[in-house]
Amino acid sequence: MREVFAETPLQRNEHLSQRYDANIFLKREDLTPVRSYKLRGAFNAMRKALIHNPKINQFVCASAGNHAQGVAFMCRHFGVKGAIFMPVTTPQQKISQTEKFGGASIVVNLTGDYFDDTLAAAQAHCSQIGGYFLSPFDDDDVIEGQASVAVEISQQLGDCPDRIIMPVGGGGLSSGVRSYFRNETDYTLVEPSGGACLKAALEVGKPFKLNAIDNFADGAAVARIGEKTFARLADLDPSSVISVAEDRLCTTMLEMLNVEGVVLEPAGALAVDALKDVAGDIAGKTVVCVTSGGNFDFERLPEVKERAQRHLGVKKYFVLRLPQRPGALKEFLAMLGPEDDIARFEYLKKSARNFGSVLIGIETSKATNFAELEEKLGHAGFDYRDITNDEILAQFLI
Repeated sequence: MREVFAETPLQRNEHLSQRYDANIFLKREDLTPVRSYKLRGAFNAMRKALIHNPKINQFVCASAGNHAQGVAFMCRHFGVKGAIFMPVTTPQQKISQTEKFGGASIVVNLTGDYFDDTLAAAQAHCSQIGGYFLSPFDDDDVIEGQASVAVEISQQLGDCPDRIIMPVGGGGLSSGVRSYFRNETDYTLVEPSGGACLKAALEVGKPFKLNAIDNFADGAAVARIGEKTFARLADLDPSSVISVAEDRLCTTMLEMLNVEGVVLEPAGALAVDALKDVAGDIAGKTVVCVTSGGNFDFERLPEVKERAQRHLGVKKYFVLRLPQRPGALKEFLAMLGPEDDIARFEYLKKSARNFGSVLIGIETSKATNFAELEEKLGHAGFDYRDITNDEILAQFLI
């Protein structure tokens, strides 16, 4: 593996260490050539497959992101052909990165609006041409490749950490690292709330497919954990698996960017965000957080900021029934405090009626300012509704 790419740094983070009164290290998998750990598993699985059968005519995979880039990178390295299937909805940035890493060695096929359709097309193509299908996580050789993260941590630290915190998607990274360290350390495995497939599997004792997932943390938003990965994680204490809300995750992404200058994708920030949940158990201990990926499209930054503000309670959206009389708007504006800022103002309906509905978004410096504003609205007799956390209305109006 060292002939292909250098080990990733294990960096002590002073900012986090001071906050949690612990020795916090970041295993910077966001600094691999493809900005994620995925090329480790791709390298190991493809290397072994070619040793076993040097005449493999094509590697095939289905992925909307990091796995595709890892496979593309390794196709170019080994000088073999690859077919990368990606959903039609995949952002252009990820498609371009995959094409850059693979060059002439790969062909990107955009098919299917949903990943299940993409996966089915990839598997059908693989069967048709007699290719080699490379799973993103549910493969023994992929799992073994991801375990190289643990080997490096052990070598760089010179010891086993007291705790390792890792994100979980399909389970390739976590099962690989745990297979290496076994019970020599404590584990905290972190899933996005909208894709908590390991937690669901532990509850029923076998891999279980979630009815729906939230794709915001796309690097870890998996509907069903792998069979082979779950076999290595099935004896985990369920209390060691936690779920992180996507909006809260955004606060950590922004903090790491603004304070540390570290760009992390949503899944890559899961381990750092989980420090908030284990803060009471890690004082004085050595903790390694695996920052699993940094493939972040900065076009998503406004969304990340928006979600972070809403989680912190410093941005809210209201539907306000505004009396249609002269001075009503001025009266409302006078209720805003010196730290309140209107971020959005839109009439939802204009008519000759006595009241009109207004969608208004307000940003402020601290959450308590909203209590003061709402109290003023109530005293003045303004009818309003807070729709910040109303998923259906927010989806259509915000």
